[in-house]
Amino acid sequence: MTVANAGERIPYREAGPGKIYTSHLQSEIRPVLPEADTLSKNFLSRVRELGDEVAQRKKRFGIWQEYTWNEVYDHVVNFGMGLIKLGLQPGDTLVIIGENDPEMYWSQIAAHALHCKTCCVFSDASPQDILYVITSTDATVVCARDQEQVDKLLEIRAVIPQILKVVYWEDRGMWAYTDEWLASFPTIQAIGIDFRGQEPDMFDRMARSTSAMDTIILSMTSGTTSLPKFAEVTHYQLVYGHAMNHEYVDSRRSDNWLSFSPMAWLAEQAFGFTSHLITGVQVNFPEGPETVPTDLREIAPAGLLFPSRVWENLARVVQFRIGDSTLLNRLMYRAFMPIAYRAIDHEDAKRPIPPHLRCLRWLGEYAIFEPLRDKLGLTRARNVLTAGAMLSSDIIRFFRAIGIELRQFYGSTETFGTVHLRGDVRFETVGVIVPGVEIKIAENQEILIRTKARFNGYYKQPEKTGEALDKEGWYHTGDAGHMDEKTGHLIYLERVKDLIELSTGEKFSPQYIEGRVKFSPYVQDMMTIGGADMDFVSAIIVIDFQNVSRWAEKRGIAFTTYVDLSQRPEVHQIIRGELRQVNESLPPYSQVKRFVILHKEFDADEAELTRTRKLRRGALQEKYHDLLEAIYGDARQVHVRAEVKYRDGRTGTVETELLVADV
Repeated sequence: MTVANAGERIPYREAGPGKIYTSHLQSEIRPVLPEADTLSKNFLSRVRELGDEVAQRKKRFGIWQEYTWNEVYDHVVNFGMGLIKLGLQPGDTLVIIGENDPEMYWSQIAAHALHCKTCCVFSDASPQDILYVITSTDATVVCARDQEQVDKLLEIRAVIPQILKVVYWEDRGMWAYTDEWLASFPTIQAIGIDFRGQEPDMFDRMARSTSAMDTIILSMTSGTTSLPKFAEVTHYQLVYGHAMNHEYVDSRRSDNWLSFSPMAWLAEQAFGFTSHLITGVQVNFPEGPETVPTDLREIAPAGLLFPSRVWENLARVVQFRIGDSTLLNRLMYRAFMPIAYRAIDHEDAKRPIPPHLRCLRWLGEYAIFEPLRDKLGLTRARNVLTAGAMLSSDIIRFFRAIGIELRQFYGSTETFGTVHLRGDVRFETVGVIVPGVEIKIAENQEILIRTKARFNGYYKQPEKTGEALDKEGWYHTGDAGHMDEKTGHLIYLERVKDLIELSTGEKFSPQYIEGRVKFSPYVQDMMTIGGADMDFVSAIIVIDFQNVSRWAEKRGIAFTTYVDLSQRPEVHQIIRGELRQVNESLPPYSQVKRFVILHKEFDADEAELTRTRKLRRGALQEKYHDLLEAIYGDARQVHVRAEVKYRDGRTGTVETELLVADV
């Protein structure tokens, strides 16, 4: 395989020894034809083929508004021609900030056809985060969803003179803004309509001339240990990646896809945006985050992709609502869930399900599981995917029991990897190797991946590119794992750097323990702690305030604030019970022996989480150093005084005593 960016300027690392595995699947990769080797060419093809059929839907003011492929084409071309008149040049970068909307798709399709790059940013990014993105990607134009995002850009305007224009598409609250640096989406489209009259074929001509190896997306890495890097994603990475996975994530033209996961996350680009342009999948955009449960039920999509934290939260919500429902529903749930678990155990062991168990499962399906899936909007779900952080086997097993086959996709911003096949979901694994992917397990258990569907390098960071890629084309994931040679499944253990060794010499995986504990409806987040100078495992717990507060209210437990509730002895008791339950399934050395319930949630704005909601373990351990000293010392309480940053930029201080509790 030829290594992209080959040349002396990139110091590729030396390749090391390891065992190489290839796919056991017999299917062939669908060939990528020259006339369909870029997303821009595929877009033109879908418009020609599907014309007046529905391409996208957006819920506005409670009503689903439809856009046909021809209408999408006009929006895209008009906006693209307007960008040219603004001064956007081939090779420039367009930054897009906001929640998923049709305008986000239109902006990105237009930019890619004009031989430009896009970089999508999480909607909760701070002004300083946005400044880092703009300066790192050489952006010249920014598309911002609404007033909130525009205000962030105005705050840093003095230090981003390279930005020619900020274009917003949601005009609510923008009527009093008269700054010429700002322009509405329709204004740019109006400019484009005039220019399109002069150059009617220019857009199509540029789209057809796009090259497979053009960089089209600068995708931010999660940045768990340092500032995020920007992976150069090409047309080919996404088009070839779709070809490799089309038999296993079989999107169809008639399917509905719910676009909710941030476009800043490459998995949504790969399975949502790319499938839309290649197969013609209909994409649906919810009205807002708060309406997703309702919108999901109305659409009942065939495909959706949520990060692991969303599935964890959904499992907590389902369990808590069942516990909060009628006596009959609670009794049926308690009766039929064990039956469902027994049935899927038979399926996984490839044993026939006994007739009486099959009959009872059918009754459970009719009585509770089908109505529950209907409430969740997952009655037609066929491609239900999770990616990002490893999802606990308890969560996958739970959804499987209620009739939702949740499949893990393992990969990264930089490369495609493995996926669970339908009917072959093994709870302890992250799926099988698909054709077109090779995996090497290095001597230190690191997972290495080699495939044509991978990134082109880190933007303007050749040294970092050389650290990630070796001379044989292997991408070094930094993840530890091993291959189950009997089943062909990849077993993910933990980030290599995150495997923790205790003073006893035993090693444990913090992410595995955290995933098991977060199955509890009362635990929103958790950081497992250990180290070479520590002889046991401990934990910092973040409660799920909504569920715990309702639990407390039903039992007449008085509290005033989040801080007050988190330190109630009754709350410590239920968390202790959850930890004891998980400990029963862990080896003695990795059992949690002591814990503290934090007085606040982990917050990305305080650098405790990445924007993809992954723990910044190093930053957390440094920030809560005094807390760790108390846990591993003789103290039973620790005084905490912490500065809190609010969304509007204000700061405040929280002071409280945290209880150090034994499990």
